[in-house]
Amino acid sequence: MKLARLASALLVLAAPLAMAQGTTWKSDPAHSEVDFSILHMTVSKVHGRFGAVDATLVYDANDITKSTVNATIDVTGVDTGVPNRDNDLKSARFFDVANNPKATFASTSVTKGGSGLQIAGNLTVKGVTKPVVLDVEGPTGPVTGQNKKTQMGFSATTTIHREDFGIGAGMPAAMLGDDVKLTIELAFVQQ
Repeated sequence: MKLARLASALLVLAAPLAMAQGTTWKSDPAHSEVDFSILHMTVSKVHGRFGAVDATLVYDANDITKSTVNATIDVTGVDTGVPNRDNDLKSARFFDVANNPKATFASTSVTKGGSGLQIAGNLTVKGVTKPVVLDVEGPTGPVTGQNKKTQMGFSATTTIHREDFGIGAGMPAAMLGDDVKLTIELAFVQQ
């Protein structure tokens, strides 16, 4: 009887700790992507997307500012719809995918701001790590998907400077804009 009370007491004490640590969510590859746009020759924007994104979210529903996110993006799958341009983007003067096939993001803080969240973190592209801030909408309300698992989503944007990461270094801004807008759509499935 004492053992049962002790076990019950430990469970009661452990429950808030487990809640405080958050729940783990994994990105759904069929509904997650990272897109980009950049000004070309000061005339029009070129749009494209990267390959698969694999993200893990540790979500604290009680205090979202204690949440964390880490993501890996497959740069080898860069796709603008023009094969010759895609091959050029994969070359050493742009993404150098032979030596840097992945880009990563690791959050350092989550704050509430405006109508959503701001997630600060370190973005590594082509072996260069720089701090960035994502403007985030979400989370959406959790829903039960066809797979009977709980899902929620986030949308985020940020603008980076390509030359900060050594992408297209030396190309004049009149030819290729320096600002690259990233748009991130992540659907997460609770683990």
